[in-house]
Amino acid sequence: MNKRPEWILPNLKKAQVRTKNTIERIDSFIIPENAKFIGNGKKYYISTYGCQANERDSETLAGILDSLGFEKSESPEDVDVILINTCAIRQNAEEKVLGEIGNFKRLYRANKDLVIGVCGCMAQEEGLVNTLLEKYPQVRLLFGTHNIHRLPEMLYSVMFEKKRVVKIYSKEGEVYENLPVHRFGKHKAWVNIMYGCDKFCTYCIVPYTRGKQRSRTMDQILFEVKELYDQGYKEITLLGQNVNAYGKDIDPNMNFACLLEEVAKIGIPRIRFTTSHPWDFSDDMIDVIAKYDNIMPFVHLPLQSGDDEILKRMGRRYTSESYMELFNKIVTKIDRVAVSTDVIVGFPNESDEQFEHTLEIMEKCKFDNAFTFIFSPRPGTPAARMEDPIDFETKKERLARLNTLWNKYALEKNKAYEGKVVKVLVDGFSKKDDHVYSGYTDTNKLVNFTGENIQPGDFVDVLIETGKTFSLDGRVV
Repeated sequence: MNKRPEWILPNLKKAQVRTKNTIERIDSFIIPENAKFIGNGKKYYISTYGCQANERDSETLAGILDSLGFEKSESPEDVDVILINTCAIRQNAEEKVLGEIGNFKRLYRANKDLVIGVCGCMAQEEGLVNTLLEKYPQVRLLFGTHNIHRLPEMLYSVMFEKKRVVKIYSKEGEVYENLPVHRFGKHKAWVNIMYGCDKFCTYCIVPYTRGKQRSRTMDQILFEVKELYDQGYKEITLLGQNVNAYGKDIDPNMNFACLLEEVAKIGIPRIRFTTSHPWDFSDDMIDVIAKYDNIMPFVHLPLQSGDDEILKRMGRRYTSESYMELFNKIVTKIDRVAVSTDVIVGFPNESDEQFEHTLEIMEKCKFDNAFTFIFSPRPGTPAARMEDPIDFETKKERLARLNTLWNKYALEKNKAYEGKVVKVLVDGFSKKDDHVYSGYTDTNKLVNFTGENIQPGDFVDVLIETGKTFSLDGRVV
């Protein structure tokens, strides 16, 4: 690969540097004169992988494209711009992205003016960017997580100057407000409260791909939430890689509990947040959640491992004992709360005994839901350099045991809903049956149900008739 002088390539070493420089906050979005209206009469398609932060970024990408005159399409066929917003959290996500890019090659062959762009966390990884540049000539635009706001000028260069544009910044990043947004949902919305992460768990690539923690000001967040309330949104989810750490980079006295309380006072019917880190999940947070009926009784509390030595090598900053103390506070103080978790099996050198410690915590907590994964080494992270003698079959067997256990408790929890009436926020028809509606309870339980004359965004009372491992079935009453 011959690097072009105008290319800006990612650098993971630079990405891990944290300085005390003041984060720049930019409140205006200006489209360059030469990029205005470049989308008139043209269409775009966005493919999104990964977490809710990526979903929200895709809404910003769509908003910017709308402002340039493009029209959104639900299909990649016969469009002028395709953007693939990528995830780097695990290898299988990257493989799916590369597969999709390969599939788009036929579209590029048929239309050499087609702009195929790759953005998001994969674009911040050195090795993957080199692969894309060398093996995927159909990719004409590469940009990362720090320069979404520069999409108009980058598109202009690809479309009219016929350049292959690569601009991926590894610096800490800024906070950009007032970027255009195209909300994909009509009754649920994502609200970023912060960007980046400074925790540096040894297995996680996010602090490198998303940059230094940068909190939005409380005023800006509350203004956005008030707008959503005025527009009739029924549910918002406050987003951050670690929402518990909100505000610490702005003012030591600012915290997530204060923000959460102010958001609750605005009056949105349902408020959620993700993701939490057990290390700085405060008593004040628990008290605020318990105090307000419109803050949903649902907490996602990643465990990752139940063994103290593994937790130490993961850089998680808590022990199994302190995790259990926090878990017990949450379920004691918050009425009807449901708790979900994340668990990694097969972390380098995890012994059979250490894995059993994880099963013991799972037995004690009886989580409502769990997202379980086999350890996936991320290039550039400390864990990727750790000796890992555990064979893959052992890891798969551990994952199967873990899933069998938590599925058992999830089914028990959901069976307890049978015969009860729950309030459900309707999302629309079920993905599996267009004669059945689906939505979620306040405790984040998926409910599939029958009824008549129901619209997305409605609140309905549903009698639960059957509790399953992953969902509830019922009918409107």
